[in-house]
Amino acid sequence: MTIKELQLKVDRWIQDIGVRYFDERTNALILGEEVGELFRLIARKYGEQSFKNQEDLNNVDENIKDELADIMFVLICLANQMDIDIESAIHENLLKKTERDQNRHKSNSKLTRLNSDE
Repeated sequence: MTIKELQLKVDRWIQDIGVRYFDERTNALILGEEVGELFRLIARKYGEQSFKNQEDLNNVDENIKDELADIMFVLICLANQMDIDIESAIHENLLKKTERDQNRHKSNSKLTRLNSDE
């Protein structure tokens, strides 16, 4: 499925099941909430915090996958509301990054050395 097809699929879901889009401000707040939920899981899986119960630990990968999908869904809603073609926006953004960062990361010693700080 292309990103354009995904944008259409989300729009159809909103029209058929979601009734209407939340306003942009509400969707921006929901996006922040979803990102926070993802960060909470990452802090517990990869960071120093622990889960309160074994079930959360056992389901962490599935929950991370679900939060990433929630984030994509809200991003697509926002793009649809603002009439933004994400596929073309990503293409333009990659062109910008390629031009700007042509040599930047390759010459960054922090990226090229192998975990010497550990």
